[in-house]
Amino acid sequence: MNTKKLLLLLLAALAVLLFFYLDLGRFLTLAALKANRQALADYYAAHQVVTVAGFMTLYIVQTALSLPGAAVLSLAAGAVFGSLPGTLYANLAATIGATLAFLVTRYLLRDAVLARFGPKLEGINRELETRGFNYLLFLRLVPLFPFFLINLAAGLTRLRLRTFVLGTMIGIIPGGFVYVNAGASLASINSLRDVASPRVLGSFALLGLFALVPVLYGKLVNRKG
Repeated sequence: MNTKKLLLLLLAALAVLLFFYLDLGRFLTLAALKANRQALADYYAAHQVVTVAGFMTLYIVQTALSLPGAAVLSLAAGAVFGSLPGTLYANLAATIGATLAFLVTRYLLRDAVLARFGPKLEGINRELETRGFNYLLFLRLVPLFPFFLINLAAGLTRLRLRTFVLGTMIGIIPGGFVYVNAGASLASINSLRDVASPRVLGSFALLGLFALVPVLYGKLVNRKG
C-alpha cells in the first residue's frame, strides 16, 4: 500500500476514533433531536442554504465513515425540512456517503482482501457483474442487511460504480421516506422502534423479494435451457 492510501486510511480511522472519544454520538440521539428541534427549525428559516448544506455534509460524513446516527439524521430531515424535501436531501447525502465508502473500500482495501479471499468472492463477483442491480436493490430494500456492510462488501466486488449508485439511490427511497416522514411528526415518536414497525419491515422485505424476481426467472430459464 502506497503512502497516499495509508494516509487516507489513517485519517479515516482518526475521524472515527475522535467521534467515539468525544462522544459526539450524544448529539445524534432522538432525545437530542427533540430538545433542539425548534432551534434547528428557526436557524433553517433564517439560513436555508447553509442549513441544507450543513445537514447534507454531516450525513455524507456519517455514512462514508459508517458511524451511528443515520436514523436520527433522517428523522431530523423530516423535522426541519419537511417530508418531501427532507427525503430528497437525505437520499442524496446517503447515496453520496455510501458511494464514498464503496470507493474507499475498492481502491484502498480491495487488493488486500482479494489477495486473501479472492477465490471465495469469485462467485459473488460473477453474480454482481451479470445481475448486480437487482441483487443490490434487494439488499437495500430488505432491512436485514446493515447499510454500511453493503457499502463495504460491494466495494470488494467488481460491481460497476454506476450500478451501485443507481441501486443505492432507488433502493433507499422507501426506508428513507418512512423515517423522514415520521420526523415530520417528531412529537409522536418516543423510540426509533415506533418508526420501524413489524408491518413496515415486512413491506420492505416484500419489495426486496420483488426485486429478485428477474434474477430468479433468469436462473430458471437458464436451467431449463
